[in-house]
Amino acid sequence: MAEQEQGRYRGFGPRPAGVLPLSHGLLDISSFPPAVKALFPQVPEAAQEPFTGITTDGRVVPDLFNLRDTGWDPEPAAKAASSFLDSLTPVQRKTVVFEIDATEWRMWINAFPTWDPHGLRLEDVEPGQRDRALAIMRACLSDEGYADARAAMKLNAALGELIDQYRDTLTEYGYYFALFGTPSSTEPWGWQLWGHHLDVHCFILGRQLVLTPTFMGAEPVEADRGTYNGTRLFDAQREAGLELRRSLRPEQARLAVVHESIRVQDLPPDLADLADGRHRGGAGQDNRVIPYEGLRAANMSSGQQEMLLALVRTYAHRMPAGPAGAVLEDVQRHLDDTHISWIGGAGSDDAFYYRVHSPVVLIEYDCHQGVFLDNDQPEPFHVHTIVRTPNGGDYGHDLLRRHLALHHRPGQR
Repeated sequence: MAEQEQGRYRGFGPRPAGVLPLSHGLLDISSFPPAVKALFPQVPEAAQEPFTGITTDGRVVPDLFNLRDTGWDPEPAAKAASSFLDSLTPVQRKTVVFEIDATEWRMWINAFPTWDPHGLRLEDVEPGQRDRALAIMRACLSDEGYADARAAMKLNAALGELIDQYRDTLTEYGYYFALFGTPSSTEPWGWQLWGHHLDVHCFILGRQLVLTPTFMGAEPVEADRGTYNGTRLFDAQREAGLELRRSLRPEQARLAVVHESIRVQDLPPDLADLADGRHRGGAGQDNRVIPYEGLRAANMSSGQQEMLLALVRTYAHRMPAGPAGAVLEDVQRHLDDTHISWIGGAGSDDAFYYRVHSPVVLIEYDCHQGVFLDNDQPEPFHVHTIVRTPNGGDYGHDLLRRHLALHHRPGQR
């Protein structure tokens, strides 16, 4: 097609080359004015703050999580991690391994680091080492979750092909990988994969697994040409959201829809941020206070509540069956206190944002403005999503705290 030949997508083209000072996955903002620098997430600074977790009022709701057996077998993941470590040189191993409570857990961004990044960049290691790192991911995710993560990586490369810019940065393997603790089937450990449009944090303790924060995004969400033609992401998350929104009665919609338009000029400045869009729980926001907003599930019909759970399930099913079931049980237990909020329309081609928020889960789906493409309004082909566990659950923080208290290991977290 002529549009494909011109490198355009859905009527939009690439922004001028060189607008972003990107090289090999790093963003150099040293020459930017202070006011412009302030627009970027202050991740290193935020990571130094004591961790509380996302709350609705600054106070953690106690006793939401517990140590339990979810039926998941951690042994394959531990073996995959040990195999990966055995493949590394001493220098690589020192670069990739951190203490279980290291600050580096919180040092991630869904764009590009403006600081010296930690971990091993998968693009810079031997193919066999990279395959072993990916095998850890595969052992800790469901087939659907692994496919989604790999799709995000491939769509990152597809974007580089589409605009034919930043070809050393917009790549399939331009992601940093780190391990925390010592791989074990009984003791706490975990891993992190982070980079543009994909940040996955996996904490493991015995037969439990925490997979938050997880950020997945894509610009665009479908590759319609080139090496990755046919790769797609977020179909289920979009359709489940629309089904729930369309089921709302007018009086329910008046509560759920906080802004009927998602156009930048129709929103307050804090909901039209070029970096975060409408997201509240993005990079550097581990301790953010996010009040409940929108429609409570307690005010939904039983059928609508099932649609809400089906929407949550599209995210939870990225985990293996046991941990996913445990998450859904937690969400079900707090269903009456779960809120859905919406910004934008509900048409088949509309851009929109939604948030599902309860004491035990925070899910955000946002159609975004163009960063590499030149659409200045949010479009449905550029999507950011994030899943978090509020009230101290992210990074397995609360589970680790409970584990250490139970086993009397003072001096650690």
